[in-house]
Amino acid sequence: MSMETSTAVQTQITPARIIETGMAFFSSKALLSAVKLGVFTSLGGNKKLSGKEIQQAIGLSDRAVYDFLDGLVSLGFLNRTGLLETAEYSNTEETELFLDKNKPSYVGGILEMANDRLFRFWADLDDALLTGRPQNELKRNGKSMFDELYSDPARLKQFIHAMSGISTGNYVAFANTFDFSPYQTLCDIGGAAGILSIQVAKHNPHMNCTSLDLPQVTPITNETIAAHGVTDKVKSGIINFFTDEFPKADIITMGMILHDWDLENKKMLIKKAYNALPEGGAFVAIESLIDDDRRKSTFGLMMSLNMLIEFGVAFDFTGADFESWAKEAGFKKVEIIHLAGPTSAAIAYK
Repeated sequence: MSMETSTAVQTQITPARIIETGMAFFSSKALLSAVKLGVFTSLGGNKKLSGKEIQQAIGLSDRAVYDFLDGLVSLGFLNRTGLLETAEYSNTEETELFLDKNKPSYVGGILEMANDRLFRFWADLDDALLTGRPQNELKRNGKSMFDELYSDPARLKQFIHAMSGISTGNYVAFANTFDFSPYQTLCDIGGAAGILSIQVAKHNPHMNCTSLDLPQVTPITNETIAAHGVTDKVKSGIINFFTDEFPKADIITMGMILHDWDLENKKMLIKKAYNALPEGGAFVAIESLIDDDRRKSTFGLMMSLNMLIEFGVAFDFTGADFESWAKEAGFKKVEIIHLAGPTSAAIAYK
């Protein structure tokens, strides 16, 4: 074989990645269904169960058992010894830690929400791209996502725990990475279950934190604060951040809040944070920031499309975008600290 022919063979392009990405919803829905049906929880505690035992535990049909479980093996989410009727299944290290509902490390809440809501709404992405309009509950019954959530306590709790599950690692990283030594008080706006405040207080005992959200959320916040044993360092409170001014604090934080809104409201919230801070105070927005060149942050870009589906006008943004808005509000300096996965803390200093 000539050198030219060899090079041509080595560089031959194939449609493999195109097909894999285009059909990725097969794998996604298999995992989401496994979480919803409790496959990993049934195997929690490092159990080893046969296909029939898992079938009995979660109610699978005869037809589904082995294709479903072996599919999860092939995706790397289950371990298996034996084959078919002689098989024993068990969790991998990852699924044992993160997808057993009985463990505090469970992160499946966000996947439950993806299964119950987002998977169906993303089927209408093409409509969103052409119209610029939301494709969620608003399209179906005229109610916004938040109207729906706050009208149903069970769905609200699912949503809040979903957000807590996906955010805890980021908040732990923030609590350990940011220099809290010049500060004493922190106020988390839209704090949901209070996880950000809880982690900051746990890792920085000199800090006193307040987690503010709407009144429907407060019972969940109080329950979470008590469960973590930090009622002396973390308080809850009520705020409507559209109508209320922010309370004074050395640090104002917002975790995954700014991306929910259009540009006008983003700037309004940043200005309210500026007004509440002392000289030298810090405003921290924890978000899945898009890289400034908009080439690498796939998760941030896909999350921005998710904001289109959820809200129409809402969008994710780059660190450079945040810096321009913060300086327009009066902040002197901005820095970006990477936290975990695709998430960073955008910090503006007054």
